[in-house]
Amino acid sequence: MSRRAQPEVRDNPDRSQFELLADGRRVGYLRYRRFADGIDLIHTEILPQHEGKGYGSALIAGVLALVREEGLAVIPHCPFVRGYIERHPAAADLVPAARRGEFGLPE
Repeated sequence: MSRRAQPEVRDNPDRSQFELLADGRRVGYLRYRRFADGIDLIHTEILPQHEGKGYGSALIAGVLALVREEGLAVIPHCPFVRGYIERHPAAADLVPAARRGEFGLPE
């Protein structure tokens, strides 16, 4: 039995999106808008043939890890990102405390 490589998250600044690659192929993306000290995560999409395989969560986890390394604040306009943060409260600190209530996150 062959092992599949871990999905990889890459920033594609020309398209303002993070992309998730699995076995070298793009399986999804997360669109964003950057601003001075943060990033607005707008829309997550997993290609239909790859839905239901955990790629959405892998994409968001990878993106949140990358933006944490950059020290950026996260504005989670994407409902899928908000849901991920609700299920993974350790990521809530990426959202500015003053804005968490706006997205239904604990302050």
